[in-house]
Amino acid sequence: MIVVGNVLVALVALIHVYILVLEMFLWTKPQGRKAFGLTPEFAEQTRVLGLNQGLYNGFLAAGLLAGLLAGGDTGFAAKVFFLLCVAVAGVVGAATASRRILYVQTVPAALALLFVLLAH
Repeated sequence: MIVVGNVLVALVALIHVYILVLEMFLWTKPQGRKAFGLTPEFAEQTRVLGLNQGLYNGFLAAGLLAGLLAGGDTGFAAKVFFLLCVAVAGVVGAATASRRILYVQTVPAALALLFVLLAH
């Protein structure tokens, strides 16, 4: 159970590293614009917003990775906290931006959280 939970936590962290790259570095590039459905003009106008969003996704990934590295009760608490943050952010994103975010962000976080809790 612990291994499955940790693999899922690592997967959620990697998803957020990928989102960080899309938002911080590829926002105005074809790959970033396609991922978020942005026109070149809108992407350029909102480039700083993408940078900011990417930074937050990086913090989520860093927290999850810190939880994996810490282990024990501290690692457990960090994983639970950051998985809850990811899940809530996914729900808000799904409600305000795109329902797809629910499947990309919330479902993997909830699944990881389930296994982390079952393993504890």
